[in-house]
Amino acid sequence: MMVVQWAGFAAGVALVVMTALSAARMLVVPRAKPSRLSRVVERTVWRLTRFIAARLGSYKQIDSFLAGAGAAKLAAVAGVWLTLFWVGYALMLVPFVDGSPGTALRESGSSMLTLGFASTAASWPTAIDFLASLSGFGVITLFIAYLPTLYSAFSRRETLVTTLDSRGGSPPWGPEILARHQLVDIVDDLAGFYGDWERWAADVAESHSNYPTLISFRSPLPERSWLIGLLAVCDAAALHLALCPSSAPSQARLCVRMGFVCFRTLADTAGIAYDPDPKPDDPLELGFDDFLAAIDRLERAGFAAERTPEEAWPHFRGWRVNYEAIAYTLADHTVAPPTPWSGPRTMIGEPAIYPRRPAHRDPAHPEDGIGTAAADGGRTGHGD
Repeated sequence: MMVVQWAGFAAGVALVVMTALSAARMLVVPRAKPSRLSRVVERTVWRLTRFIAARLGSYKQIDSFLAGAGAAKLAAVAGVWLTLFWVGYALMLVPFVDGSPGTALRESGSSMLTLGFASTAASWPTAIDFLASLSGFGVITLFIAYLPTLYSAFSRRETLVTTLDSRGGSPPWGPEILARHQLVDIVDDLAGFYGDWERWAADVAESHSNYPTLISFRSPLPERSWLIGLLAVCDAAALHLALCPSSAPSQARLCVRMGFVCFRTLADTAGIAYDPDPKPDDPLELGFDDFLAAIDRLERAGFAAERTPEEAWPHFRGWRVNYEAIAYTLADHTVAPPTPWSGPRTMIGEPAIYPRRPAHRDPAHPEDGIGTAAADGGRTGHGD
C-alpha cells in the first residue's frame, strides 16, 4: 500500500511541476509557442464554442456568442491549473495523512485557497501546505496582473481599427479605402495611413504571438474586425501599388510587407501551414472578374490609375499571393464577418457584407442625401 502512496507522491510532484511550468510559460515568460497544456485547453474550449456557435442562426448571433470565447479560454486555463495543483498537492499529501485521499484533497484545497481550516502538524505536510498556498495565491495574483497586459494590447489594436469605419467602411474593404480617400480628395493622406498600419501590424504580430488568446478576442461591433481590417489595408496598398506604380507612396510597399509578415506570424502562432515563398504568378482564390468590379468602383469614384486592369492584375496578384491563403484561413477559423475578398465562412451561409457609405447631405439637398458618395454605392449594401 505504501508503494502505491509513494508512487502517487511522485505523480503529484510531476503534476505540480508540469502545471507550474505551464503557468510560468504563459504568465511570466510568454512566447509564440505556449505550453502544450494551455494550448490543449484553449483549443478544446475554442472547438466547443465553435460547435455551439455553428448551431445558431445569423452571423450576429454567432458573433455575440463567440464574443466570450477569449474570456472562456482564459477562465478554463486558470481553472485547469488550479485543479491540477489541487490534485497534485493532494497526491503529495496522501502518504502523510494515513492514506486518505479525501483528507488529502481537503487539506490541499484548504491550503491552496489560504483558508487554513485543515492541516497536518508535521514538518513535511506543513511544507507541502506552504507550497500549495504559494501556488494558489501565485496563480491568481499573476493571472490578475496578466489581464491588464491583454487589455492594453486589445485596446491598442482596436483604436486604429475603429478609424476604418470612416476610411474604409464597416466592415472595411480594400477598394473602398482607396475610393473614399479619392471621393473626399485626401489621397495624399494615404502615405501617413499606410505608415500607421505598418506600425500597427508590427504591434499585432508581437502582441498576438506572445499572447495568442488575443486572436480570439473579437472587435466590439459585429461588422468590425481587426483581421478584416488588416486584410483590407493590405489590399488597398497592393491595389495602389499595382494601379499607380509611380505615384503610390513608398509607405504602401512597407505596409504590405509588414502586413503579410504579421499574417505569417499569426499563422505560425495558430499552427496554420502556408507557403513561405510563393511565386508571383501563383493562382489566387480571388478572381479577375472580382478585381475588375473593384476597378470599376474606383473609376466611378474618380480614382486615376496609371495602368489598365489587365496590366495591374499581375502586380496585384504578386502582392496578394503572400497573404491571401493565410487571411482566408484565419478569417474562417475566427469566424470573421463575411466580407468581399475575404474568403468563405464554413459556419456562415450569409452573403458578403459590403461597406455602405453614409449619405452625402449638403444645404442644397438636406433630406435627399444626394451627392457623390451616396450616388456611388451609398444606397445599397452590395457595393453598387
